[in-house]
Amino acid sequence: MRVAAVLLLAASPALAQAPPPGDPEGIPQHDLNRPQPAIVTPVAGVPPAVPGRPPSDAVVLFDGKDLAGWKSQKDGSPAAWKVENGYMEVVKGTGAIETRQSFADVQLHIEWMAPTPPTGESQGRGNSGVFFAGSRYEVQVLDSYENKTYPDGQAGAVYGQFPPLVNASRPPGEWQAYDLVYEAPRFDAAGAVTKRARVTVFHNGVLVQHARELIGPTTNKVRTPYSAHPEALPISLQDHGNPMRFRNVWLREL
Repeated sequence: MRVAAVLLLAASPALAQAPPPGDPEGIPQHDLNRPQPAIVTPVAGVPPAVPGRPPSDAVVLFDGKDLAGWKSQKDGSPAAWKVENGYMEVVKGTGAIETRQSFADVQLHIEWMAPTPPTGESQGRGNSGVFFAGSRYEVQVLDSYENKTYPDGQAGAVYGQFPPLVNASRPPGEWQAYDLVYEAPRFDAAGAVTKRARVTVFHNGVLVQHARELIGPTTNKVRTPYSAHPEALPISLQDHGNPMRFRNVWLREL
């Protein structure tokens, strides 16, 4: 694991500059030769067959009944994904959806399922994403069960930046759970970042990202520097063209 010198970095004006071409280890983005995370067996019973009850102080974002709390990210119209049998499912071509409410620091729980039988390979198989701050910071959702792709783009990755510590994926057609802690970045009055965004991720009960500091927004095939934005923004789910399913989505504001 890479441990950032948080206090020194937070005080450094270099944080406002564009990150280097590679990640902090000097490895190019989306490098297929990067070592693949070890495969581990997930925690038994996580998630349970029947979704558990959220904590009493949770904000329930999706309870299996409707998408009243969500809207189209593109134009703000009602979310057009399908809802049935207690889950929502991506409808290809309808676009990403986002919460109607905005949030800053949160603990987020979300359960997801990749289609079965699986089709495609690498990034074309069971692809979606959980985004914080609108569409800025992504934790990748992908069918990574016996599906090789670039490590910084597999399930549990901070997309394009940090692979998961291990691959804790279940087979397609089985429910999987993410438990994430997201801390929004902070900016000074001039728009320079004073504290980077940070995420912790448990995938099926297994720690795969530990207080990971993002080097900037998560983007494809390019490094994008931080730019100032409000602390509280919507959370979004990606339409990548695959019929991914989501259920039992709730968060706790921190």
